[in-house]
Amino acid sequence: QVQLVESGGGSVQAGGSLRLSCAPSPYTNKNYCMGWFRQAPGKQRETVARIARDGSITYADSAKGRFSLSKDDAKNTLYLVMNSQKPEDTAMYYCAARKCGGNYDFWGQGTQVTVS
Repeated sequence: QVQLVESGGGSVQAGGSLRLSCAPSPYTNKNYCMGWFRQAPGKQRETVARIARDGSITYADSAKGRFSLSKDDAKNTLYLVMNSQKPEDTAMYYCAARKCGGNYDFWGQGTQVTVS
């Protein structure tokens, strides 16, 4: 069982920045593929950015050029830096993990991001 703990959410003004962190439970296999997702009120959950087994990163169109996903392998921690934030970035952000090639079976509790 993989447990994920997100942190770093909060309130920010439009144009500002936030960094989200996602730390898996200790001894989590570092070969899990991870990503960030978000869900705004009344909307479906959507992918923000995800990292593949080979380290390649895929961004949603809405995140390209503004958000940056990275992983600290030593800490096995996933980061999402969000710059030039817009009110439409307001959502609950979730970190998720999967056995690479499978479905995202493990989810964090979410961290709220509010852009005003």
